[in-house]
Amino acid sequence: MSTPVAGVAVVPPEERIPVTPKEPRKKLTSRWASLVVVVVTILWTIPTFGLAITSIRPKKDVTNSGWWEFFFHPHLTLNNYHDVIAGTGTSNASIAPYFINSIAITIPATLIPLALGSMAAYALAWVKFRGSTVLFFFIFALQIVPLQLALVPLLQLFSHGVHIGGQSILPLAFTWTTHSGAVTQLHKLTLIPYHGLGGSFYPVWIAHTMFGLPLVIFLLHNFMSQLPGDLIEAAQVDGASQFTIFRKIILPLSTPALASVLIFQFLWVWNDLLVALVFTDGTPDHSPITARLVQLTGSLGSSQELLTAGAFIAIVVPLIVFFSLQRFFVRGLLAGSVKS
Repeated sequence: MSTPVAGVAVVPPEERIPVTPKEPRKKLTSRWASLVVVVVTILWTIPTFGLAITSIRPKKDVTNSGWWEFFFHPHLTLNNYHDVIAGTGTSNASIAPYFINSIAITIPATLIPLALGSMAAYALAWVKFRGSTVLFFFIFALQIVPLQLALVPLLQLFSHGVHIGGQSILPLAFTWTTHSGAVTQLHKLTLIPYHGLGGSFYPVWIAHTMFGLPLVIFLLHNFMSQLPGDLIEAAQVDGASQFTIFRKIILPLSTPALASVLIFQFLWVWNDLLVALVFTDGTPDHSPITARLVQLTGSLGSSQELLTAGAFIAIVVPLIVFFSLQRFFVRGLLAGSVKS
């Protein structure tokens, strides 16, 4: 028998709580689940695989047979990519200027809302002020507003500015009497003057920033609000300012969420066509690559081989962005899903 140690209570055997062995963890996957994932992946990949084959087939084969006929009559050509890039053959213009325009549009239209949205999300999550909750729900509600409703007002803003009276939407006239007794009448009141933004990238940047901010703020707010408050309180005790806390604590801890939002915003802007058609002049100087892809369809879709070649050129940059930020993207999706 063991000798009791002084100062240590000994629990009798009959009062001891039995310890049950831990149950083995259930597997999160099974053979059937893996089979379903494989089948869905194959079905999702088949159309893309067919487009890839179509892009390297001659025009005659594309017109007369389906892409699966390639396995029975394999005819390869790179003329489709040459025509799209060089602008020769049935392609009247090179896709290269449009490709550069897409980069010039997408980078600012992604970084600007990401910077503004991260600061706004931090303020709404950790800077307490009157009306912050109402403001957050208002921003959240902006996501359900169709962007088509804002196209005409924004286009009017970029084309003429915002005025009250005159030839504007509100034809009001303001009159008043001066000290000398003269009557002065103002038929037009300028709220936002016209700055000549048409024919440049600025309208597209501003439009994408306005349309992307509600979702960016919502996603980042949900992530930042789950960060440990003890870190922020400790920094405040040490005398750190709000900007210092945001720059040195919040941003490093929010890297997964920032990467996820960056990917979403980048893909949205890069693949956009509606905003680009409305706020650009339609010329190769400012139009993105999606506008050129529409032109490559030809009459009644007669240029499928050029369209598929241009589409695969267009996805090069999104693939690079996605795979370079993939590890942050997965961490951002899983953040907050499991408690430690």
